[in-house]
Amino acid sequence: MPKQARFLAGNYDVIVVGGGHAGCEAALASARMGLSTLMVTLNIEMIGFMPCNPSIGGPAKGVVVREVDALGGEMGRNIDKTYIQMRLLNTGKGPAVRALRAQADKLKYQHSMKLTIEQIQNLDLKQAIVEELIVEDGYCRGVVTHTGAIYRSKAVVLTTGTSSRGQIIMGELKYSAGPNNSQPAIRLSENLMELGFELARFKTGTPPRIHQSSINYDETEIQPGDEKPALFSYRSDLTKYLLEQIPCWLTFTNERTHDIIRQNLNRAPMFTGMVEGVGARYCPSIEDKIVRFADKERHQLFLEPEGRCTEEVYVQGLSTSMPEDVQLDMLHSVKGLENAKLMRPGYAIEYDVILPHQLTLSLETKLVKGLFTAGQMNGTSGYEEAAGQGIIAGINAARFVQKKDPVILKRSDAYIGVMIDDLVTKGTTEPYRLLTSRAEYRLLLRHDNADLRLSEIGHEIGLLDDQAYQDFLGKKEAIDKERQRLLETRLKPSAGLQALLKEKKSAELKDGIIFGELLKRPELTYDDLIAFAPAEEVIDEAVIEQVQIQIKYEGYINKAEEKVRKQHKMESKQIPDNIDYSSIAGLAMEARERLKKIQPKTLAQASRVSGVNPADISVLMVYLEQMKGKKEETNK
Repeated sequence: MPKQARFLAGNYDVIVVGGGHAGCEAALASARMGLSTLMVTLNIEMIGFMPCNPSIGGPAKGVVVREVDALGGEMGRNIDKTYIQMRLLNTGKGPAVRALRAQADKLKYQHSMKLTIEQIQNLDLKQAIVEELIVEDGYCRGVVTHTGAIYRSKAVVLTTGTSSRGQIIMGELKYSAGPNNSQPAIRLSENLMELGFELARFKTGTPPRIHQSSINYDETEIQPGDEKPALFSYRSDLTKYLLEQIPCWLTFTNERTHDIIRQNLNRAPMFTGMVEGVGARYCPSIEDKIVRFADKERHQLFLEPEGRCTEEVYVQGLSTSMPEDVQLDMLHSVKGLENAKLMRPGYAIEYDVILPHQLTLSLETKLVKGLFTAGQMNGTSGYEEAAGQGIIAGINAARFVQKKDPVILKRSDAYIGVMIDDLVTKGTTEPYRLLTSRAEYRLLLRHDNADLRLSEIGHEIGLLDDQAYQDFLGKKEAIDKERQRLLETRLKPSAGLQALLKEKKSAELKDGIIFGELLKRPELTYDDLIAFAPAEEVIDEAVIEQVQIQIKYEGYINKAEEKVRKQHKMESKQIPDNIDYSSIAGLAMEARERLKKIQPKTLAQASRVSGVNPADISVLMVYLEQMKGKKEETNK
């Protein structure tokens, strides 16, 4: 087949390859920061597409969506326009693990994001397959498409998702395709390997979709949305909160389901060797669950509607690559799904990832300057993880062009910082999923305070507009003012207050007490006590939430912040580039190999590298001090 003639089709500051959740955030960030930006995607109709679950958010993930929003990103605003159900999770637990989760109207979400991309200034959109990167003198200077079109740029962001040499697997069937039978990208992976990048094969999967009219909902448990308004974006209008929500439904697998799976393991690609990629530990297929957790009598299945204008229902929890006939038998064994009509079978998909130790904390590759990567191609799973990486990659590609220092979020700044540090410093051998347990400072990285943590950064880099920033400053001032008032207001032991304390089974007062001190009692809330010291003006619910959390958890927050301060001392100890770890006497062999591979920038990052122990860090500290001493001696 003859090669296409090449021709120059355009010049841009930044090119973003891919139109998934990472690509959308990267392209929008670059364009909104004033740089001429091109998004090249396989299929324009799949911009913002949800190939798997029709939902956004959840534990840790929901916090990431709010962090993206606080920086000036789009995911939170888009789901707030297109949700069919909203729920705040873990409300019975502490604020560190609370998170918002929304069921999306899948098609509306996709179309809304596509329209945003099309309408934004400085952003061009092209449908094409990128087959090659233009690399000159170690810098990425553009891309070449399958039609021979050359687009030159000063930086490139790759966000190819699961399309990179994607292969769909179902039973004995295996064929080249991207998600939802879209076109795969073959040549780009080959080009990355030619450039010297180390790739790996990962696997993810999706469950069957069924027709809602074929479900017997009487045999399932309803899972309604929340009546109390809560939205992802700080810029969304809570007064427009949707009360007419669509419920999800809960059912369970049973012993018959498990027997069907066990009897057909000889046809399961997971166990026949057909699946070569590594799957996600925290989102396993149903056949994997049955084998790994053989003692469990049942597994939850959530029936999630995919939107208002479709009859498709997503069977959350039944991810599988079993043959289609086995999938039907599995479905029909479940209570409420005895007559379920299969619309789309589940499948597994294998794809290429760039092993993330080849990246810096800015998400720029170490091998090629000006080349950034984000999303599932970095080894993560999930829309939210992709969006979090996408906005950082887009910001830093723009700042690379602007010749400004990159934005690097620390582990104490954001879950996004935790994720990127985990990927770059520790690497991953399986699809990475964010969990609250991964964040050592999770009490500081809460769902409710993402704006207080990141809005200053968003505005400073030019992503968060002036109006949103002024609203943020007003909220911050109101929090500080009300918190200070409560810490200065003294409550007297009046009859009404004593009666309330008795009702709440709280110790009655013998003398006056500062409002803030009384509020620290677990059984009491701001709403319980405010009648005894009312504010002069109406206080916003978001302000009340912050004031209450900051006062109630003050001791724990102070301890966490002290740990952050200690860690920052190590973060400030820089490690020179291209240090020769093999020459450092006393370093363990494994530590030498791992440090050489990761090339950490700070002593704190070095301490988090897998295989590096405290003794190695002590040796490295001494070596750095000796280097510093020699340098000072030379400069005299």
